[in-house]
Amino acid sequence: MHIGDALVALGGAFLAAAVLARLGAKIGLPTIPLFMLAGVVFGPHTPGIELVEDPGDLALIAALGLVFLLFYLGLEFHTDDLVAGGRRMLAAGLGYLVLNIGGGLALGFAFGWGTREALVIAGVVGISSSAIVTKLLVETGRLRNPESRLILGVIVIEDVFLALYLAILQPVLGNASGPAEVATDLAKAFGFLIVLAALARWGARAAGRLLRVFNDELLVVFFVGLAVLSAGVAEELGVSDAIGAFMIGLVLGGSTAAERVRSLVRPLRDGFAAIFFFTFGLTIDPGDIGPVLLPIAVAVALTVVLNIAAGLLAARLHGYGRQEAANIGLTVLTRGEFSLILGSLAIAAGLDGRIAPFVAGYVLVLAVIGPLAVIRSEKLVTPRKRSGSSDKMPAMIVAPAPEGSSTEPGDTRRTTSSESR
Repeated sequence: MHIGDALVALGGAFLAAAVLARLGAKIGLPTIPLFMLAGVVFGPHTPGIELVEDPGDLALIAALGLVFLLFYLGLEFHTDDLVAGGRRMLAAGLGYLVLNIGGGLALGFAFGWGTREALVIAGVVGISSSAIVTKLLVETGRLRNPESRLILGVIVIEDVFLALYLAILQPVLGNASGPAEVATDLAKAFGFLIVLAALARWGARAAGRLLRVFNDELLVVFFVGLAVLSAGVAEELGVSDAIGAFMIGLVLGGSTAAERVRSLVRPLRDGFAAIFFFTFGLTIDPGDIGPVLLPIAVAVALTVVLNIAAGLLAARLHGYGRQEAANIGLTVLTRGEFSLILGSLAIAAGLDGRIAPFVAGYVLVLAVIGPLAVIRSEKLVTPRKRSGSSDKMPAMIVAPAPEGSSTEPGDTRRTTSSESR
């Protein structure tokens, strides 16, 4: 593509994504699926204005979007978030993952599209959108609700699982020739994770001293170089560029310069991530969605059931009532950036062509019904409250809260980022 054509296409992609997302925001829809929808509308498979003929023309920009998304996620994560939650929060998070990943895996095999496809579908169905979840908590004014700290704890546990899952999935998607090659690829992936995890654990102080000498301009240049280089090395090792970016974010997230880096990377994350989602939309042919409408409907119904079950489980562990259980289950219902990341990996690996339209339709449906369900959760739980009725679940479902327990949620670093997403 000629440089002039490339600039026109890129500028048009930014504007189309922004305009469509702004229109959707007026009715309370999150931006992530709308960026994707903009790619569908102005892509090569839809009649009308065609901004980009070949999605590969934006591949590098989209890759940077993925790098900055995962780099920022690593910056936000901190082991203190898990330690502060205690065993009950860990149990709630693991219960959520077992239900949703297990259900997604069973669904993937039931579709009969293949083993690798089933593993992708498990992740797509099993992991909620931390960006949309935190934004919903802010916009509905529920950040100080007693169950909100639990919700944020669950998505932190999901983030940890995502890093491990990507490390496991990458060799599987890489068409390894046999068990020995798969084992070798897994060993490289986990070796890379261990090295960077050790840096995050013991190198954060040194990183803070190094970053302190940079002004804002040079700090941006430095951490962009680190994130992109780490992503590239990870990709060369057969791990995943996303994992490399996440882990270097984890290293810098433990340093004294973490807050500066977070504030400076947000505009980069928001801009490039929009192109990542837009580029995913470019790969979707609306005509391909028809044959996967039934799988999409089944997946959405299963996700609703599993999330309600996970909400009930988490509420029981913490002694919450029906309303809190509904808030938990419905708030983590939406799927977004992580599902689309897995979908893009499936496309790159040449998996079944039905995966991409399935992921697109699934994310779009849940991105619409999820926020609407959260806003109306009180009406869904008690549409007509009778006199003398109780908001607590029956004793056989939820144990009463322990005496002296505090319902005041602790502060969390994840909540501060949602305003920019």
